[in-house]
Amino acid sequence: MEHSRILITLGMLLLAGLALDALGRRTRLPRVTLLVTFGILAGPSVLNLIPLAANDWYPLVAKFALVMVAFLLGGHLTRSVITRDGRHILGVSLGAVFLTSTIVGLGLWALGIDPVLCLVFAGISCATAPAATEDVVRNSGLQGAFPRILRGAVAIDDAWALIVFSLMLAAGHALQGGDATQVVSHVVTEIGGAVVLGFLVGLPAAYLTGRLKPGEPSMIEALGVVFLCGGLALEIGASFLLSTMICGAVIANTARHHTRPFHEIESIEWPFMVLFFILAGASLEFAAVMEIGLIGLAYVVLRAIGRVAGGWAGGRASGMGRLESRWIGAALMPQAGVAMGMALVAASTFPDRAGSILAIAIGTTVIFELFGPLCTQIALSKVKESQVSEAD
Repeated sequence: MEHSRILITLGMLLLAGLALDALGRRTRLPRVTLLVTFGILAGPSVLNLIPLAANDWYPLVAKFALVMVAFLLGGHLTRSVITRDGRHILGVSLGAVFLTSTIVGLGLWALGIDPVLCLVFAGISCATAPAATEDVVRNSGLQGAFPRILRGAVAIDDAWALIVFSLMLAAGHALQGGDATQVVSHVVTEIGGAVVLGFLVGLPAAYLTGRLKPGEPSMIEALGVVFLCGGLALEIGASFLLSTMICGAVIANTARHHTRPFHEIESIEWPFMVLFFILAGASLEFAAVMEIGLIGLAYVVLRAIGRVAGGWAGGRASGMGRLESRWIGAALMPQAGVAMGMALVAASTFPDRAGSILAIAIGTTVIFELFGPLCTQIALSKVKESQVSEAD
């Protein structure tokens, strides 16, 4: 693509994001849903307004946006939040992950679906969309325990999801007579490497924060830390989401000027998010929704049930209020890039089923990218209404 067309495309996408942000404020629709919808309509599968070459930007833009989101989510896991809400965060995340995977796996199996596909989609169902969830929470303006617990649950949800997904892949591999230990050891390396790397980058970054420019760390400092951590994770094959999240948590809990790096990231994050959501929509084939079939429809329904049931069970078991427990699972409904990444891994692990896995994953991702953020916004609105009525 010529340089002029690159600049024109970037300018138009960012201005479109600005217009959709304003539309979201007027209509109360999640701006994530509006951006993804715009991307689908403007993309190759509908109006073809976005140059096809722009799709090549998506993997890099997605990583830029997601490392920032993961870093910010880690920043919410401070000692005070863990002390105050740690039991609820752990209960909700565990309930949502394990009940969702159980309901999806057993539900698909009861419908007579191939056991390997049951295991694959039981693992994929655990993943959330941290970028979409974080954006809806921030845009809602809701304060208090519910958004704190939601952010904390999202932050650690994908770590649990990686573990469950690896176990499901190993079980599927064993069903076919393969070596399951190889799959498990790969994910142990992915998670363990991310934890170690998060500390190795986070601890010196926490010490330097506010020292390179006394009392006021620059944006270059903050972005350098985030991109370095995410890049090293990708280089060694670790989870870049988990590593940057842990890096953010380490800085938030040990840095003297711990809030400033997060403010710097927040100030530059949104343009990347606009490009990420629009290009995510453009990369999706809307026609795939029509091709998901019985397995895809069953997966959507079963995952929705699992999220709501798991959030409620985990919330009540950890002592959350009835209203918050009722809605926390719906708030965890979004699912996007992490699930697609898992689907690609599963497709390479089971090449004979790759077509089915990718078709269903793409089709259901369209549904959850469009309607997941709306579920999160409804949940936040219900809790917010309750807070207002109690205040009156």
